[in-house]
Amino acid sequence: MRILVDTNVLFSAMLYPDGIPSRALMYVSNNCDLVLSDYNISELREIVERKVPEHMADIDVFLAKFAYEHVVAPISPEKLISDPKDAPVLNAAIIADVDIIISGDKHFEDLALNRPVVMTAAKYVDEYIVEPDGYISY
Repeated sequence: MRILVDTNVLFSAMLYPDGIPSRALMYVSNNCDLVLSDYNISELREIVERKVPEHMADIDVFLAKFAYEHVVAPISPEKLISDPKDAPVLNAAIIADVDIIISGDKHFEDLALNRPVVMTAAKYVDEYIVEPDGYISY
């Protein structure tokens, strides 16, 4: 399964390593084909610099923990998503032929696409990571 993880999930996972976004990201990295776009990585750097500049040096160390496919996020005039800032992420997901986008961004909720499926990190954890005995594996 190919999964693109959005910037908000990367940011949360980096700052809160015991949180649900981190669990989802670790599981995807270890069990699926993780896809990250150049746009997501660039956006992560911008957000960290703006919100928590003391963590700028941690970004490369954080990203080095994961095996991922790095794809280009083309900017397109297509109007599939209401927020133009999210268009490159959606375009990258479509071009990279991912099955799932994990994002907490509300603009992705309104998409009328069969594929990729969009879900939050919490929904992903609930649907894919919970083991039969009820324990979360990570």
